[in-house]
Amino acid sequence: MRALAASLQRTADGGLRLCYRLEAEAAHLRLPAPVAGAGRADELWRHTCFEAFVAGSGSRGYREFNFSPSGEWAVYAFTAYRAGMNSPDLACAPALRWQRAADQLSLTATLPAAMLPADTGGLRLALAAVIEEQSGTISHWALKHPAKQPDFHHPGSFALEI
Repeated sequence: MRALAASLQRTADGGLRLCYRLEAEAAHLRLPAPVAGAGRADELWRHTCFEAFVAGSGSRGYREFNFSPSGEWAVYAFTAYRAGMNSPDLACAPALRWQRAADQLSLTATLPAAMLPADTGGLRLALAAVIEEQSGTISHWALKHPAKQPDFHHPGSFALEI
């Protein structure tokens, strides 16, 4: 793996557009095959995926989003740090656009405002990735790792404020 970059912007409807770009030799990565008609799925974090954790400013609650190169995705709502987890019923889904090349994997994920926590003064985000190599080695990437072990849920991981 040579580089991992992430960026975001607010959309006109108050949603988020997240862009991830992983520069690595695809032959060295273990990537799930695209799934026809992909939708919601669990335990995507066990393999290569990009993730976003989004909390309202001043809120202990947050949402976790997982995006797999298979095209599958997940969203979970938490009331506090690793507490009160549920899989919220949503009337919408993220729009995902994956691109694969020999030396790059990229994702643009657009999350409608209805998928996000209430924005009562801004959002706090933790952007992260789980990368699985062909050898089975898994690495965890984030804007910030505030604990000794990677923990994307850790309140200190929410390093980006918008």
